Amino acid sequence: MLVQGAFEVMTGLGRAGAVDIRIRDGKVFEIGNLKKEKNEAVVDASGCVIYPAWVNTHHHLFQALMKGVPAGLNAPLRDWLFSVPMSYRGGLDEDTLRVSARLGIVELMLSGCATIFDHHYHNYPGIPYDGPAILFEEAARLGVRFVLGRGGTTMAAPEFGGAAPWLAPETADAMVADVERLAARYQDPSPLSFRRVVMAPTSPHFRVRPEELPQFAAAARRLGLRMHTHLSENLDYLTHVRAGHGVSPVEFCAERGWIGPDVWFAHLCHVSDAEIAMMARAGTGIAHCPGSNARLGSGIARAPEMDAAGMPVSLGVDGAAANEPGDMLSEAHLAWYLHRAAKGAAGAPDGGADATTIEDVIRWGTAGGARVLGLHTGVLQPGYAADLAIYQPDELRHLGMHDAAAAPVASGVRPKLRRLICGGRTIVEDDRIPGLDLDQLTAQVRAAMGRMKLFVPPPYSLSAGH
Repeated sequence: MLVQGAFEVMTGLGRAGAVDIRIRDGKVFEIGNLKKEKNEAVVDASGCVIYPAWVNTHHHLFQALMKGVPAGLNAPLRDWLFSVPMSYRGGLDEDTLRVSARLGIVELMLSGCATIFDHHYHNYPGIPYDGPAILFEEAARLGVRFVLGRGGTTMAAPEFGGAAPWLAPETADAMVADVERLAARYQDPSPLSFRRVVMAPTSPHFRVRPEELPQFAAAARRLGLRMHTHLSENLDYLTHVRAGHGVSPVEFCAERGWIGPDVWFAHLCHVSDAEIAMMARAGTGIAHCPGSNARLGSGIARAPEMDAAGMPVSLGVDGAAANEPGDMLSEAHLAWYLHRAAKGAAGAPDGGADATTIEDVIRWGTAGGARVLGLHTGVLQPGYAADLAIYQPDELRHLGMHDAAAAPVASGVRPKLRRLICGGRTIVEDDRIPGLDLDQLTAQVRAAMGRMKLFVPPPYSLSAGH
């Protein structure tokens, strides 16, 4: 396959100009001014800019049917957790989870994303269906690379007084056993893998016991799996860990084996210079989630400083229940803006316009994402996966754009997606997903939403918790 005629190719590491891309065996074979070979298929990219397909390093697909819940619209993180995902998880069944996953994956694909890490913590003893299997099935059906973070808790949620069986804790041994089961069935360690499994307890100190973290880390490393969890999302993390353990959250994790190049944390909105230096030395990365962090008022991760220190920086959409756009272009656009505003607000003499560039956020969301997941994707260079998004920026919002290659990120409006290619295979063409009936999906989502809205969440008391 020869992709020809684009006015600019963004490689994930910079700009390559108006070059062509030859794809063979699911990989980029060569880039340059190329001529069609005999019997070679040609993809016309004239009038388009090409990006590496986005790599989303933190999501919660089960939340795609929990957008805009009134009780959580203006709530901070803790209130939102209890009033939305922890409450409405009781309304999930096998069918609603499948529809939610399908919706979430399709939203990401239409923004140009071809690799998804999903932090799936909707697990509890006796759950009557295999949630991870549903997620892998939906991802395979749609043709994306899928990395599953097997989440879970080992401590009860006293805030619900036992009225929420879907929040019942598991044992650490049961969590490890299920990770072993999933790894045996799905884990493909190859650099161009379409299926991976990650050890991903929901929180390292709120909902699992400190002494269990080394057990989880040892099991992950024995199985050759990466490790992921939420950390320092808001100030509650700092006060809870310091009060209980006398150290910072990153130090708490490091003392229990949760640091290294096989670890990345979501959020990290509140970390010190020392913690950034510690993670940079260890090669520990971040899934930067500016959308959900802004939506919940949690804070702003110091992603530019982390990047400068040498930490692997990636972008994550997070769950749509706290970030309703649910797509990677919105996330990249916000990341570009947010750090400029933060630097200016902090009193930088010349303002903050130099805090982040378009190229920075593209790199975070492509090459950076592939780095934290350990995949040979996210970069358009020979030998890397042929995962690319071909955007046609000719909507009204894109007119007048001098640097049209920046339009997908700079405009804040999704351009037409002429093609999304994953592993050399077209999975979106002209904003349509082959084999997917969007009208049927719309009907399925509406039916599932109808069932979700009939669900009455149990009452909870925040005074009963930590």
